[in-house]
Amino acid sequence: MRIGILTGGGDCPGLNAVIRAVVRKGVNVHGFEFVGYRDGWRGPLEGVTMELGVEQCRGILPRGGTILGSSRTNPFKIDNGVERIQENLAKDGVDALVAIGGEDTLGVATKLADLGLDALVAIGGEDTLGVARRLHAEHGLNVVGVPKTIDNDLAATDFTFGFHTAVQIATDAIDRLHTTAESHDRVMVVEVMGRHAGWIAIYSGIAGGADLVLVPEVPFDIEAVCERIERRHLRGANYSIVVVAEGA
Repeated sequence: MRIGILTGGGDCPGLNAVIRAVVRKGVNVHGFEFVGYRDGWRGPLEGVTMELGVEQCRGILPRGGTILGSSRTNPFKIDNGVERIQENLAKDGVDALVAIGGEDTLGVATKLADLGLDALVAIGGEDTLGVARRLHAEHGLNVVGVPKTIDNDLAATDFTFGFHTAVQIATDAIDRLHTTAESHDRVMVVEVMGRHAGWIAIYSGIAGGADLVLVPEVPFDIEAVCERIERRHLRGANYSIVVVAEGA
């Protein structure tokens, strides 16, 4: 079996690790061959490939980003885009495609069943794996889901890759704000990502010693938040750190 791999959308710590794992398992255990498509959907669209085997995956485990490159190319916005992809996949002898990306990347991959492919490895978050689930349920495509989202908002998994890196960066930012807030007697509000999930906020808020953490899952009254901060200052605190998830 010959399998194509591409990465699209935003980069994320762990993408290279997934590429490496898929290639090594495919080659060493199943005897598959792999071809890497460069820069997202531009690769199969324009036939831009790179050799992708065990040797090319050596040393990429600790590297961030993606060795395949990424782009926001959408073949459905290009004349004869899908037909060109179909022709290039056939020319390259590709039997299945590993599409690593977000909503846009996997939105394109929704049409893979029409291309006669046998399997799809979908690496992404809520939107991506939502599409992957529909590919299996509605089109009968064999799908393997790999949870990639910093939001950590996917069911049936403990942690998604990208989450711990986001928590570490947010915690570092909160740590650095303590001295500035204390020096200037200020209330610092730190907004972190997470969409409608408060995992990054709660983890980084606790680790960074925040005084208040506001998450989308727990309703709050802004007046009550202000009163709590005022009570802290009346008791002698001269600064406060508030961490807010973007969807709160």
